Amino acid sequence: MSKARKTKPKTKTTKKVVSEHDKSYRRLFSHARMIEDLLRGFVKEKWVEDLDFSTLEKVNASYVTEDFRSRADDVIWKVRRHNGESLFIYLLLEFQSTVDPFMAVRMMVYLGLLYQDLIDSKQLTADRKLPPVLPVVLYNGKKSRWYGAQEINELIADGPQELEKYRPHLSYLLLDEGSYKDSQLTPLVKNMVAAIFRLENSRTETDFLQVIEALSEWLKDPAQERIKVEIERWLNHLVLPKRLPGVKLTELISLQEMRTMLSESVDDWAAQWKAQGLQQGLEQGLAQGLNKGRVEGQAQLLIGLLEEKFGPLDPDIHATIYRLDDESLIQCAKRTLKAQSLREVIGH
Repeated sequence: MSKARKTKPKTKTTKKVVSEHDKSYRRLFSHARMIEDLLRGFVKEKWVEDLDFSTLEKVNASYVTEDFRSRADDVIWKVRRHNGESLFIYLLLEFQSTVDPFMAVRMMVYLGLLYQDLIDSKQLTADRKLPPVLPVVLYNGKKSRWYGAQEINELIADGPQELEKYRPHLSYLLLDEGSYKDSQLTPLVKNMVAAIFRLENSRTETDFLQVIEALSEWLKDPAQERIKVEIERWLNHLVLPKRLPGVKLTELISLQEMRTMLSESVDDWAAQWKAQGLQQGLEQGLAQGLNKGRVEGQAQLLIGLLEEKFGPLDPDIHATIYRLDDESLIQCAKRTLKAQSLREVIGH
């Protein structure tokens, strides 16, 4: 018998934060508006134009089996195409801070369970086939970008040529929040998902305030009241406490109140946020530097500082930094503290 694998238990605080984030995101994506915006804004394929979004219907938890209900993080929606056929949107909300390289295998298991439920409940197409499903992984980890295989076939070792026809094939759509640049998200006007991503990724007080102002305008329509309340709850409970560690909110505040408060205290907020971000970058960089060679450790420190201040760096910037010598790295680190742009640090 193989020995049980030991895992390091999470602290109660970590579990609570992750759990609250899970619940909050599940509530957000339990609104049809969020699913429509996700598909229209992030699935650039023609078939999306054929969907009748007025038919979006969230699959009730009682619809799935006991095994499937244990997937508490998942959100399942059904939508009809204009020809009347149904399509299922299977949204797996992945909140791990680390990447699961075998996510494609997990997705195959979950879709198998979903299809079994559809068979058992006779939810088949007119010609008695299973409906198509769009599997989506929404990843909001901060420590690294997603690198897990998106096709299960890539996880299977090569074997005899005769076995190739038996290899499974399954892909999922990956939405890696942190990989999107603001220039990609800003053009998606009145898109709630893009706004959520921008808030999660914002690195400056100005960027954050701009999104709050936009949301405040977009959600003035009384018809948007339910999703407005959900976004306000998410901001109050999870986002503002992290962004404004010195501010104590004794009660829920509205988007308009947030807009006013942030506009009035933007200078103090900027100083708090910058100090917090640079300190985290220094701590992470120094910890990594202790375990690496001197120059490589300094490069990691500089990358940590730059990403805390300017956001995720392109691979070519990483490569440039690793080519710098000891003295150049030190000078770049000094320039980082006062620099207003990446060019001011690396462009010298």
